[in-house]
Amino acid sequence: MKLLQAVPGFDPDIAREFGTAPGVSDVNFLGVPLFDSTSFWTLLFRFVFNFLVCWIIIRCFYYKKSQRRDYYFTFMMFAVVIFLIITLMDNMKMNVAYALGLFAIFGMIRYRTETLRIREMTYLFVVMGVSIINGQALTTSYVELFVTNALVILAIWAFEGNRHAKQMAEKVILYDKIDLVKAGRESELQADLEERTGIKIEKMEIGHIDYLRDVAFIKIWYKQAPGESNTIGTITKLKDF
Repeated sequence: MKLLQAVPGFDPDIAREFGTAPGVSDVNFLGVPLFDSTSFWTLLFRFVFNFLVCWIIIRCFYYKKSQRRDYYFTFMMFAVVIFLIITLMDNMKMNVAYALGLFAIFGMIRYRTETLRIREMTYLFVVMGVSIINGQALTTSYVELFVTNALVILAIWAFEGNRHAKQMAEKVILYDKIDLVKAGRESELQADLEERTGIKIEKMEIGHIDYLRDVAFIKIWYKQAPGESNTIGTITKLKDF
């Protein structure tokens, strides 16, 4: 009790009159209750719910096509940490913009060393957004929260399943038959590339041409087989591995 009386604004008479809130432990340490059953079970339920939603998004949609275990781990840890920080920040009355600024700084420091593809950036944004919604919407009904998350999953399912929205894999090829890069010989160039790579090319683009070495960089796009991954298709230098 002496510790509680030392806390600024603490009135022991008011505390004795109204008592502690339901579910809050009478045992305190430095003015903070040791256990609050209502807050604990609310945090646990929302954490499991957010974790399940993010796991469905990453495991059933992202990882199914990309097979990138590194991003699988990254996205799930983003979901866990962002949710916990946003939830605890609400208790501390901290500005949400400040927290988002921290994640922006983290992203610039870590991810500037590797070029993230649009798909990875999109899923990273989705995971962050869902975790913020689930962590911040403490006054939102559970039905509204469930519908919001369901709409996100439904939108991802609709666009991932749309054949017009499917992303094609890409490769950068250092090509040696310089005569075939001339305008008007695109069909011959594509036929030669398909013959040598064994890939059905959907689209191609001619880049830098070096007439001193008689080579050219050509970027091709193709549809991946189910379960196939393409993580180094745009690497052209050994140091980039």
